[in-house]
Amino acid sequence: MKISTLIFSVILVYLIIVAYMYLNQRKLLYLPSENNYMDDQIQFKYQEVFIETENNLKLKSWIIEKDLINKKTLVFFHGNAGNLSNRTYKLNQLNKLDINIIILAWRSFSGNKGEPTENNLYNDARKTIDWLNTKGVKNKNIILYGESLGTGVAVELGQMNEFGGIILESPFTSMTSAAKNIYPWLPVKYLLKDKYDSEKKIKYLKIPILIMHGKKDNIVPFKMGKKLYDLANNPKFFYFTENDDHMMTFDESLVKTIKNFLTFDPQ
Repeated sequence: MKISTLIFSVILVYLIIVAYMYLNQRKLLYLPSENNYMDDQIQFKYQEVFIETENNLKLKSWIIEKDLINKKTLVFFHGNAGNLSNRTYKLNQLNKLDINIIILAWRSFSGNKGEPTENNLYNDARKTIDWLNTKGVKNKNIILYGESLGTGVAVELGQMNEFGGIILESPFTSMTSAAKNIYPWLPVKYLLKDKYDSEKKIKYLKIPILIMHGKKDNIVPFKMGKKLYDLANNPKFFYFTENDDHMMTFDESLVKTIKNFLTFDPQ
């Protein structure tokens, strides 16, 4: 085989791979069928509710209601894989706090219909806030909580600066940077449709922020969470652990950190 033919073949194969990745990127990014933690026992009482978005699309959500009017409400935006049940171990611990909790299942997740995209997830999140507002919940009593992919959504909404605070668990600086970390051989800057550029947006947040990240995270490098913390405005807090990976251990120390953050009074 001639050298020129070999080079051409390599380039052709590479371009085919690039085209495949571009056309299938959302199937690689959003993984609703992936399941973990299915054996966790639910230790909280919840109600299943449906958040209505456009075109009569209804999104299944769980709400742990204690006192919507007088207590703070944590709005949980989950990551890119799995269903609501996969977060049971986290909800079991968060339920120990004296707060309301609502966890939204994105479109196409947990049996929901619809196509997940960056803009669609932003819309799902906004509709959840709207739904809470109709129940009498004021934005100042809402704490946004983002888990992994959900951190990008939380930061987007946080720019409104109307909320009581924002918590980011295992956050990435941008989807472009996160993808580069996994696919360094791809021109991801030019391929990605969904950017989730938290690094660019975080400077616009003027509400209390807590960033939590494990230093052994092998999916979203710890340096990304640390960079967001450095860029964030005060008041800001961190919970960085030596041994946690991407899905953090919800132990007593972490829950206590969240509790202290929820009781922080910026005045």
